[in-house]
Amino acid sequence: MSSLPPEIEDRRARAKTWFEDLQLRIFAALEQLEAEAPPELYPEAPGRFDPRPWTRDTGVGGGIGGHLKGRLFEKAGVHTSAATSRFSPEMAAQMPGADKDPSYVSASISLIVHPRSPRIPTVHMNTRFLSTAESWFGGGADLTPMVDEQRSEEADDAVLFHAAMKAACDPYDPEWHAKYKAWCDEYFYLPHRKETRGVGGIFYDRHNSGDFEKDFAFTRAVGEAFLEVYPKIVRHRMSEPWTEQDRMEQLVRRGRYVEFNLLYDRGTMFGLKAGGNIDTILSSMPPMVAWV
Repeated sequence: MSSLPPEIEDRRARAKTWFEDLQLRIFAALEQLEAEAPPELYPEAPGRFDPRPWTRDTGVGGGIGGHLKGRLFEKAGVHTSAATSRFSPEMAAQMPGADKDPSYVSASISLIVHPRSPRIPTVHMNTRFLSTAESWFGGGADLTPMVDEQRSEEADDAVLFHAAMKAACDPYDPEWHAKYKAWCDEYFYLPHRKETRGVGGIFYDRHNSGDFEKDFAFTRAVGEAFLEVYPKIVRHRMSEPWTEQDRMEQLVRRGRYVEFNLLYDRGTMFGLKAGGNIDTILSSMPPMVAWV
């Protein structure tokens, strides 16, 4: 179906292989944390991922949706996808290079983790490769603490998370972290609330430095940084008890998450319009939520 050159198909294949390997390693890391969770706070049996392969309704491709409902992680989704398809005229008008040829190839990984404990921050990460007549990477990672005392860039978890994202950026360009951190703060903002979704991280889109190998290495570094830093944050917090007030704070903060993902999130809109899997696209929705 794609009329793009074989070199682009090869690059997409390499990205797809990397994302699927990262998915398996994230499965293992989160399942290990499920096993380590203290039973006095999390008395149920440890959860395990349920991988669900799916195929696209349009074009060629599909992916693997990884779903977990556990004792430590109330809900987690770690999903991969890949596609060879054509943009609709509406979407082609918004995509660089698609005015020349609406064919595209893509590969991605995306994840969301909603911990049971209000003391453990929610986290989101995604990276992707997309090519029309032009090619680019996009993605990033951001952290959303659930209780007010942790919702500052000076809080321990935020400091650790931002340091990890900076370490992923700096070997490739010392200016990227400041640029993509600012973009994250701008992107994950709820204008109707006049507040950010969390404490940020990095966000980048249509990233093409002109050097595919450099950009692919950078995107891999973002995935590795997440895999290293988030388990550290979870282990730091998972033994802390919480109160009913903490839980209510968490449910209200999750409501902000829902508002952003349904009103503003580009990935949600892209996935739904491009024929993606509805269960994986909407797995970012938290399992319990409150508005007060």
